[in-house]
Amino acid sequence: MAAPRLPRPHRFDAYVALAGLLGGLLLWGMGLATRPKDEPIVLFPGPWPLLVPLALVAGCELMRRAAPRTALATATAALTLDTMTQGNLATLVMYTDVMYAAVLYGTPASARRIPWITGLVSVAATVASYAAWRVPEALLIGAGVAIVSFAPASTGLIVRNHRDAAEAARLRAEQTALLAEMDRVQAVGAERARMARELHDMVANHLSAIAIHSTAALSLDDPDTTRQALGVIRENSVEGLAEMRRLIGILRDAGAGTEPSAAPTLDGLGALVDTARANGLDVTLRAEPGGPLPAPVELAAYRIVQESLTNALKHAGPGRVTVALVQRDGSLGITVTSPYGERDAPRAPGSGAGLVGMRERATLLHGTLEAGPEDTADGTVWAVRATLPTVEGDSA
Repeated sequence: MAAPRLPRPHRFDAYVALAGLLGGLLLWGMGLATRPKDEPIVLFPGPWPLLVPLALVAGCELMRRAAPRTALATATAALTLDTMTQGNLATLVMYTDVMYAAVLYGTPASARRIPWITGLVSVAATVASYAAWRVPEALLIGAGVAIVSFAPASTGLIVRNHRDAAEAARLRAEQTALLAEMDRVQAVGAERARMARELHDMVANHLSAIAIHSTAALSLDDPDTTRQALGVIRENSVEGLAEMRRLIGILRDAGAGTEPSAAPTLDGLGALVDTARANGLDVTLRAEPGGPLPAPVELAAYRIVQESLTNALKHAGPGRVTVALVQRDGSLGITVTSPYGERDAPRAPGSGAGLVGMRERATLLHGTLEAGPEDTADGTVWAVRATLPTVEGDSA
């Protein structure tokens, strides 16, 4: 099994180590030391022994970022050895940097513990020195220990906290931007779906009538029938063009996120039924009066009735189409029935988006919509039944 490879030193750390080593060698060559050779603590006098801790701490500088805990442990042992020699100022300076780097680049646990440990060591050195010599100058020993160990550790902790706070702020900003982008994408998708429903509901009815009557005009060799079909085609073309212009106005409006003031309401159901009759449907409308309705509910109800009549025009067999609206118990009930099962093929092609759009409108208002064949006393009918809440707080 191969031994684990040591992490590669950072380039800046190599420059720091080289600068510290060269500075220490310069001081050594000039004969500058931190202690005289006759001091009792100096166990290894002479200029040569102090080169060993100098080289060790310079090597620790290489690993200050790649392996901070190992570098600090080795540098502490080297500093202890340096106190037994005449000492080198470069060794002390490099040790403070190793201490600083151990807190800044080490693990979170090390960053919390090292300042506490160095603080306790500084206090212990101060108390022990004063207890041993009983002179005020003894307090300088504790101060020196604090300058070499506690001060760089505390500085590293402060810098680390600022760095972590900046990183956390950056992450929060990225998350906020991501959420904003997700909201924007969802809003664009919702707006596109809304405009798709509007386009389908506004234009499909007119285009279906145009397709049906153009087929009749082409297939029947009767001038009166052809003239009547062309009149219906022209009427639906004009109305469809007006609806398209209205939709384009909505798209160009800066406030397109809101419903336009000219949005259809239930007051226009009479005209809608008259248009369906002109297109050939036998339609009856029954609307029980009630209180005022929220604008989104009126628009959704109008569009559901419009799409149901369009489907009846394309797919229903001969017979009566009924439209009923009942408002009671905080909801609006919509029922549209048409003959079912007696036509071999639709009078105009459909895309299937109509039922999807109606369900989407009902769901957006927390309502329900069901569509399908039903057996009645008069035969099988296709029934569309929707229930829309009429309370403001319940509608989207």
